[in-house]
Amino acid sequence: MTSAPTRTSTSPDAPARPGSAPRPFWERRAVRVVGGLVLPLAILGVWQVVTTSGLVPPYRLPPPATVLQAAVQLADSGDLWIHIAISVQRVLLGFAIGSVVGLAGAAIVGLTKSGDILLSPILAAFRAIPSLALVPLLLLWMGIGEDSKVALIAIGAFFPVFTTVSLALRQVDPHSVEMARSFSLRGFSLFRTVQLPSVVPAIMSGLRLALAQSWLFLVAAELIAASMGLGWLLTDSQSTGRVDRILLAIVLLALLGTLTNGILSVVQKYLLRRWI
Repeated sequence: MTSAPTRTSTSPDAPARPGSAPRPFWERRAVRVVGGLVLPLAILGVWQVVTTSGLVPPYRLPPPATVLQAAVQLADSGDLWIHIAISVQRVLLGFAIGSVVGLAGAAIVGLTKSGDILLSPILAAFRAIPSLALVPLLLLWMGIGEDSKVALIAIGAFFPVFTTVSLALRQVDPHSVEMARSFSLRGFSLFRTVQLPSVVPAIMSGLRLALAQSWLFLVAAELIAASMGLGWLLTDSQSTGRVDRILLAIVLLALLGTLTNGILSVVQKYLLRRWI
């Protein structure tokens, strides 16, 4: 007696293995990397052309090579790394403090009616205050040291996290919450099982917005009261007419912001795979 032939993977009826289908063109990693470099390289090329051709005088827009030379000079003296390290430290501290307080406030407002009634109006009014209007008060209370700068950055990081997460918590499916309560889930167990997985995307979106806001508030803090940092480098270069260093500080802020956002994007993908 011969046994029935087994179905192989080459059979037309066999299911395709996961991941065997080719990825769409615009979702390929290499395409995304190369595509992301097209516009920056084009801007760099236009910058080189307009400066070398004389369309823009060098004292207004120095060529890229001059900016690179300024970076090498500052790096050789060690000042560049000090400016970068101090600014990154301020951003990370302010971002961490503002995000933690923002998550706590969002939990109170998003999960309790009393918190929403008591805190939402005052926080909405506080959010309407321009950030620069807080600087004199922070300097008066905390002095010109690190505390006032970190506090201003923390304020900038607080509101994106608070607004995004509190709104997401209020929009969690009530049927899912009631079903979880029918299984005797209460308090932290209910939050960890139902509410937290529902708001993980909102949390990560709020954190990424808060990180971008932290870099904006860093420049505001260092422009007013600082002796080191990339924001101070902008002010000092303006007073000395060093346009090359102004452009260098702007480029470094853009690169650092992109780098930290990329790191947070990797964390976001991991958490979404973990919770969603």
